Order: sequence, then C-alpha cells, then structure tokens
Amino acid sequence: MIWTVLLLVNGILFFLLLSTRSRSKREPPLDKGCIPWLGHALEFGKDAAKFLTRMKKKHGDIFTVRVAGHYVTVLLDPHSYDAVLQDSGSLDFSRYAQVLMDRIFKLRLPSHNPAVERAIMKQHFQGKNLTCLSSTMHSNLHTLLTSEMPHNQTNWKSSGLFNFCYGLLFRAGYLTLFGGEQNNNGTDAKQIYKEYRKFDGLLTKMARTTLNSGEKRVAGGTRERLWELLCPASLGESSSPWLRHYLQHLQEGGADADTKTRAMLLQLWATQGNVGPAAFWLLAFLLSTPEAMKAVRTEFSRVSLTTDTAQAPALDPRQPTPVFDSALEEALRLTAAPFITREVLQNKTLCMADGQEYDLRQGDRVCLFPFISPQMDPEIYHEPEKFLYDRFLNADGTPKRLFYKGGQRLKYYTMPWGAGSNACVGKPFAIDAIRQFVYLVLTHLEVELCEPEAGLPAVNTSRYGFGMVQPEGDMFIRYRQRVCHNIL
Repeated sequence: MIWTVLLLVNGILFFLLLSTRSRSKREPPLDKGCIPWLGHALEFGKDAAKFLTRMKKKHGDIFTVRVAGHYVTVLLDPHSYDAVLQDSGSLDFSRYAQVLMDRIFKLRLPSHNPAVERAIMKQHFQGKNLTCLSSTMHSNLHTLLTSEMPHNQTNWKSSGLFNFCYGLLFRAGYLTLFGGEQNNNGTDAKQIYKEYRKFDGLLTKMARTTLNSGEKRVAGGTRERLWELLCPASLGESSSPWLRHYLQHLQEGGADADTKTRAMLLQLWATQGNVGPAAFWLLAFLLSTPEAMKAVRTEFSRVSLTTDTAQAPALDPRQPTPVFDSALEEALRLTAAPFITREVLQNKTLCMADGQEYDLRQGDRVCLFPFISPQMDPEIYHEPEKFLYDRFLNADGTPKRLFYKGGQRLKYYTMPWGAGSNACVGKPFAIDAIRQFVYLVLTHLEVELCEPEAGLPAVNTSRYGFGMVQPEGDMFIRYRQRVCHNIL
C-alpha cells in the first residue's frame, strides 16, 4: 500500500514539475495553455494551421507551446530556417522519426541509419536509374487508366476525383516499386489500396496516440492485413531494384523477417502517401480554373513525345513544361503542409536572421511549419489563398525563382518537398509521375465536374503536419473515353 502511495505522490510531483515551467529571459515566448500537461494539444491536433497562425499573431515568428507534456518551439521565419536545418550537432530529426515509426507502424529497426537509406534512394530515384523507373511507372499508369475505360466504352462514368487519382497513382506506384504483373497481381494492388486507405484514415490519430478502442481494433487489423500482403517473401523478383537493395540493407543491419515486413508498410506510406493527393489537388484546381486548364493543355500539345513499341507514347522528360510546373508548384504551395521537426539534444542558442538570439532547452522539440510561412504568407504572395497557375512564371514564361520577404530575397519561398536532411529524395520521380498521370488523363479522357459551382472540398484540418493535406469528402467528376486523343 505504501509503495502505491509513494508512486502516486511521485507522479503528482512530476506532473506539477511539468506544469510549472517558466520562461527565462533569453527563451522564446512561452504559451503553456490552460490545461495542465495537455496544454494546447487538442487545438494543435484539430487544426494546426489555425492554431499556429493565432500563436504567430500573438507572439511573433518564434514561440514555445506545451503539447501533451512536450515543449515545442515553433519557428515561422523562413529567413531563419537554416539555423535549424543546418544544425545536425544540437538538433536531431531521427529520434522523433523513430517515435512515429513505433506509434504508426510498430516498427523498431535494429540499426536505423537514415543517411544510408537516403543514399540508397538517391541511387535508384535519381540520375540514370530514374529514367527506367519513370518508364515503368508510365507503363503501369497507362495500363491501369485504359483498364478503367476500355476503348469500346463511350458512356460516362462517375467517380470521386480524390479516389480516382489516389487509387490509380497508388496502384501504379505499388506495381512499379513493390512488383507484380497487372494481369496476375492487379487484384492484389486493389486490395492493398483498399486496406491502405483504412490505415491512412487513422494515421494522424495513431501518430498522436488518440485512437479510441474501436479505432485501435480497426488500425491493428488493417496493419496486420497489410503486413500479410506486403510480406517480402511474397513480392518475388518482380520488385524494383530499389526495394531489393533496401531489403538487403535491412538484412545486413540485423533485421529479422517480421521487421522487414513492417518496414514494407513504412516504405509503402513513404512512397505512395502523397503523390495521389497531390495529383488530386492539381486536377481539382485545373478543373475549377478553365484558364489554367487551357494553358496546361496548350503546353502539353506542343511537347515532344517519346515513342516505344512496348508502351504508349509518353511525355519526353527532357522537354521543359514550365506552365505545368508552375501550376503544380502552386497547387503544392496551397496544400503541402508537413512539419519539419527536430529534437534538441543539448542546450542551444538559436540565432535568428534579424540578429535576435534565443535559448533552446535540451529535450524540447523545434518545429518549422512552412505552410504558414513562406507558403501562405501575404507578405510574400499576393492573395495567398488563391490558386494562380502562373504564380511561378516570369512574364517571359520562364520559371520564377525570386521571391522576397522584408526586402530580402528568400532561399525558401515554398517547401512542399521539405529541405535539408528532410528533403524528399524521390521528388524527380514523383513530379514525373504526376505529370505523366495528368497528361494521360487529359489525352485519354473527357473529364467534367459533376457540380461545377460546388467549389473545392474543405480540407481535413487534422492532416496538417503530415505531408499533403486531404479533402474532407470528395469532389465528384464524370469521365468517358476520348474519341480522339487530341489534348486540345
């Protein structure tokens, strides 16, 4: 009995210790919230963009908030981001990443080495190997898209645009990277997508450990089903060279069969979780903005195609598409909202671009949220809430790269792909996949909005911080086979 009382007393003392932190003179403004220990966790998780915008107006570009027992220093000055991104001695991103891997994927790698894994990805997702990978992706996209609408079928079909984009790109990406022939494994790709969507729908709650009992059962069941479907032994030799290289790396690091299977789900999310949603938002903006759609169609009509007897003609990746690139970058500016998080390994002084210095405490976390600034910053972008397809084009049609804040040129004017050690290695592959997908859709299908006046669906605000945001609901379209593959 006495041990129970002592444990209870120690717990209360520890709880009070966490709740009585005060700000020292050289630290950022501290906002602990009204609820002991929990702090701002509920508001943060419900709509991080709204909450952090309010904190920015209250405290400025840097402040510390309490979130479920943790103290998180949020930095929202893009001129000062390098002070975080370039410090690998005092700030670490792998520890928090391992926390999320355990919470979401139940994965603990025996020798986790992010630098080696990035090097493996660079070898296969960039340079000369990218051409082969992109060609396979295009072939899979073409096969799946044409199977959705056979040549002899001219009737209109209806679908949610989000499910249409996410489903096709997910399945094509799975077949490209994880293997399987469409004729034999297409059903498996559909089943994996179906299970993955259930899993993805609960991902943010898994990360925040806010699942209720029913959701825990669903998450556990879908996770185990995906482990069965993604077991490396069942993927065979048809998997990509990257995946085989990654599995070899895990093997050499001492991972057992169960760990490798769990790592497959991690990589499925990492490679397929954002491309489909990105394509959805781009097509949603284009379908809602006739001027933008016309400009992209016109550019595509003038771009050279590669011809290969083994597959349908594809856009030549060597041909520049500045209009499409600008439209995609604008769509990503409006909808890509990842957190860039570091753990403070030792007490550190953070030097801001304006000369201000702030002390950070060991054990705290530092978070950048580029969605607020630079991406939605009215000082950088006029009417930042609007989609302007040519925002990233100069008057002469060349890519625009000069943006300013406070009279100073910005190094980071939009950050959908992360930066520094968080930068997406697969960016070239992802961009090419989205470009080929949009081109195939516009050349093979007539696509219309079912309710043109309805506007874009609202954003699921709980997804802020986890890459691409997703819609609350869907945006419904109807489509049919084009009689002639003339894009104009």
